[in-house]
Amino acid sequence: MPVFFTTWLRPLLGRASLGLALLLPAACTTAPTLPAGYRPLVIGHAGSAFLTPINPFNPLPPNSAASLQQALDRGADGLEMDLQLSQDSVIMLYHDAKLETLTTGAGCISEKLAAELQQLPYRAGFPYDWFQDEKLQTLESLLSRTQGQHPYLHFDLHHADACRPDDAYWRAPVLARALGRLLKRYPWPADRLLILTTHQPTLALLRRELPGVQLGLEVTDNFAAGLQAAKGLQVQAIVLSKDIVSLENTRQAHAAGLQVVTFGGRSAGTVKRLLGTLPDAIETDNVPAMRGMISGQ
Repeated sequence: MPVFFTTWLRPLLGRASLGLALLLPAACTTAPTLPAGYRPLVIGHAGSAFLTPINPFNPLPPNSAASLQQALDRGADGLEMDLQLSQDSVIMLYHDAKLETLTTGAGCISEKLAAELQQLPYRAGFPYDWFQDEKLQTLESLLSRTQGQHPYLHFDLHHADACRPDDAYWRAPVLARALGRLLKRYPWPADRLLILTTHQPTLALLRRELPGVQLGLEVTDNFAAGLQAAKGLQVQAIVLSKDIVSLENTRQAHAAGLQVVTFGGRSAGTVKRLLGTLPDAIETDNVPAMRGMISGQ
């Protein structure tokens, strides 16, 4: 793109789009009435969430350095991020099953060396690429940048290898060991770290490699079965999609001694609905809207 665009027009358009994106949802939705003293954690979902054209506009790729930092700058208490393992057992931050959906590369994270992946640009398409020039990053790079702050961190293990469908979780033990090694180098307060997965056998591996770390079971359908599994697995949290979280489900999980985390919620109206279910944390797609709704309580 022309030099004048990158040095002058792009920042101007970025600020204008951001201003409209933040003002419009807030103007249309009132803050919910919440119980006195209720303060759920505001967790940036993949940082500043996913690529969206409006409500709000977000051009930053999920899990990118700029996306994660922007969420913290906007007042998030912490970050949710998606973890995958490179061919040489380095933990990378990336959401999708294949590289071609979000980057200039192709194949799976598991097929590439970390050094190659870190040089791989995100490709978001029009108009998003006008506003971003991000590359893939490692978990270690995020930990090294935020170690002084110690924000809340939710690690979502995306470790089903799409390039090995016959044995998708073949490297789960390697990922657990890699996490154990990394968190010895970058110790994190136990109450500010949650590792979550949908794959129940991985929880035992994590418990062995990371004793004392909080674990969560992600449930996207059939709450009753998920709650029973979470209790049997003795995890600390149940992580519910926005489609199945409800006030009654939160009450049942709390009665079982489980923290409740929900994820999603981009529009201000959806954020308001999720707050009404009274979870302990929301991995929100709209940090400014959620922060605004709870700041005046």
